[in-house]
Amino acid sequence: MKPDDAIFVAGHRGMVGASLVRLLRARGFNNLLLSTRAELDLCDAHAVRAFYEKFRPDHVLIAAAKVGGILANSTQPVEFLSENLQIELNLINGAHAVQVKKLLFLGSSCIYPKLAPQPMKETDLLTGSLEPTNAAYALAKICGLKLCQAYCTQYGDNFISAQPTNLYGPEDNFDLQSSHVLPALIRKFHMAKEEGRKSITLWGTGAAYREFLHVDDLAEACLFLMENYNSPEFVNVGCGKEIRIRDLADMVGQVTGFTGRIEWDTTKPDGSPRKLLDVSKLNNLGWHAKIPLGEGIHGTYQWWLKQQKS
Repeated sequence: MKPDDAIFVAGHRGMVGASLVRLLRARGFNNLLLSTRAELDLCDAHAVRAFYEKFRPDHVLIAAAKVGGILANSTQPVEFLSENLQIELNLINGAHAVQVKKLLFLGSSCIYPKLAPQPMKETDLLTGSLEPTNAAYALAKICGLKLCQAYCTQYGDNFISAQPTNLYGPEDNFDLQSSHVLPALIRKFHMAKEEGRKSITLWGTGAAYREFLHVDDLAEACLFLMENYNSPEFVNVGCGKEIRIRDLADMVGQVTGFTGRIEWDTTKPDGSPRKLLDVSKLNNLGWHAKIPLGEGIHGTYQWWLKQQKS
C-alpha cells in the first residue's frame, strides 16, 4: 500500500476499525475513506455500490459486523445471520465491481467446529458441527471468507481473509446484554467493587479455555497481511496462548481491585470448551503478537474508566 492510496475502512467506529484507523494514520496513510452508519448503511446494497462508484477505493478493510456475546448471539440468530450476510455481500461484491486492488475480510474463530482439535488449524474449517450459541454468526463469517476465495479463483481478485481469536481493547462493547466475556468481566467486577459487594456471580463453570488478542495486535497483523500476503487461503490471527475463564476472572478481579468471592452459576452455558487457534502459519510468515494479556487488560480498564468520566 502507498501513503496516498485510498483505503476504505468499513466499520471504523468499532473496536477493530478504530484500531486500524489509528495504526494507518500513525503509519502515514491519510487518504482514509470513513463513513458512519448514518452516512452509509452497509446493509443497503444500492448505497454501498454508489459509495464505491463515487470514491473508488484502492484497498478495503472489512471490520464491520454485527457482533455480540453468548446472550446476544443465542437470542438474535436471525439478525446475526441476515445482517452480517448483507454487509459482507454488499462490501465484497462492490469491491469487485470497481476493481479494488486488495481487500481484507475479517472473520472470527467461531467459524471452527465446537469440538475441533486444539489448537485449531485453518484446515479444520467445516470438519464438524458449530457451537450452537453462535452458529448464525459463524455461518455468516464462513460465507464471507468463501466469497472472498470464490472471487480469487473465478476472477483473480486479491481478496484475502483473516480469522482473529477473541479480541479486547479500547472501543470494546461493555454493554452487559451484548458484550463478550472480557469487557463484561471488567464491568461486572468494577460495579461489584464500587457497590462494596462481598461476592460476584459469573456465568458457567469457569472451566472453559479461551485465547485473547489485543485489538492493536490485530491491527498490526492486518497491515502485515495487506503488505505481505496474497493467497486466497485464510489465515488465523491470535497469540497462541489460552487461559481458563476462572483464571481470567481472577486476573480481572486483581486489575479492577475487587477482593470479594467469585461464585459460578453453572446453569448458564460455557460455550465451546476450548478455542485456541493454531497461529503457526502467520508466525512462519514473520508476525507475532506482542501485548501481554495482563498489560492489555490493565490498559483496557483504564480506557473504560476514562470513558465513564467523560
